[in-house]
Amino acid sequence: MGAARCCRLLLLLAAAVWSLCFPAGSRSPQRRWPVPYRRFDYRPKTDPYCQARYTFCPTGSAIPIMKEEDVIEVYRLQAPVWEFKYGDLLGHLKIMHDAVGFKSSLTGKNYTMEWYELFQLGNCTFPHLRPGMEAPFWCNQGAACFYEGIDDAHWKENGTLVLVTTISGTMFNEMAKWVRHDNETGIYYETWTVQASPDKQSVVWFDSYECSKFILRTYQKLADLGAVFKKIQTNYTSIILFSGEPVYLGNETSIFGPVGNKTLAAAIRDFYYPFKPHRTVREFFVDLLKIIDRVILSHQFYLFYNLEYWFLPMKFPYLKIIYEEVPLPTGIKTSFDV
Repeated sequence: MGAARCCRLLLLLAAAVWSLCFPAGSRSPQRRWPVPYRRFDYRPKTDPYCQARYTFCPTGSAIPIMKEEDVIEVYRLQAPVWEFKYGDLLGHLKIMHDAVGFKSSLTGKNYTMEWYELFQLGNCTFPHLRPGMEAPFWCNQGAACFYEGIDDAHWKENGTLVLVTTISGTMFNEMAKWVRHDNETGIYYETWTVQASPDKQSVVWFDSYECSKFILRTYQKLADLGAVFKKIQTNYTSIILFSGEPVYLGNETSIFGPVGNKTLAAAIRDFYYPFKPHRTVREFFVDLLKIIDRVILSHQFYLFYNLEYWFLPMKFPYLKIIYEEVPLPTGIKTSFDV
């Protein structure tokens, strides 16, 4: 199973490299772009079928209550995805993971906080097609992880560990309350940003919801509480799909249920089939060619977002990994979106 999950990640990366060098349903009345990320009242239990190769948050602990008079240093942390296994390999593609660090001046203790997938990136990006189940089965959740200590070597060797601001213990405690609420209501990982073109002012159809977005929300919350950030450049990774205006298709029940659209259901399952875990290198490359044919030559992509399916009429350059600057916040933000 470990090799299979690795192949799914390699398939995602290979599709990105290649992109660089069915009938759709009725149009949705939804016209707000980007489509707002849906939040929930509680976090559902995970299905036993979903298994992670690497245990989520193995050394996690509760967020401590700091003394009001404490002065806490806040650090920007960034390193290549899977740096512990592949070193700087994914760093060359600018596929980076973000976190935030804290150091208490009263206790001398430091902490790391990050947000990432419960079942690794492949499972959050593509579903499983299980025998006897009509609908694709998703192992997709992301969550915050807080633990004592900062692994200096991990963040410094191929990434970033830099002081960005200082806050009081009171501000830290208020941030902790916000983290708990944010973590319980924003539960699904969204890999893709989807937009109309590479232009800076392009329409964004869907925004991603992943580790960097959590860090950006955390920084903004601290700014709302009064934190003043240093003037340093901060860049983040986005994986972008390019498409014409998306077409709303429906949810799992309306497509795959007893009175669903059998033709559309078959098309969606057929689209996701090549993204399955692979047991051999030959199988991997055969399915990679199918993906290229469907996404690039036939301009088709089916997106699952907010528990609903959308059809994306893909267009050049199809997919791109970017690493661009998002400035640190400079003050209070009136609206607090994703």
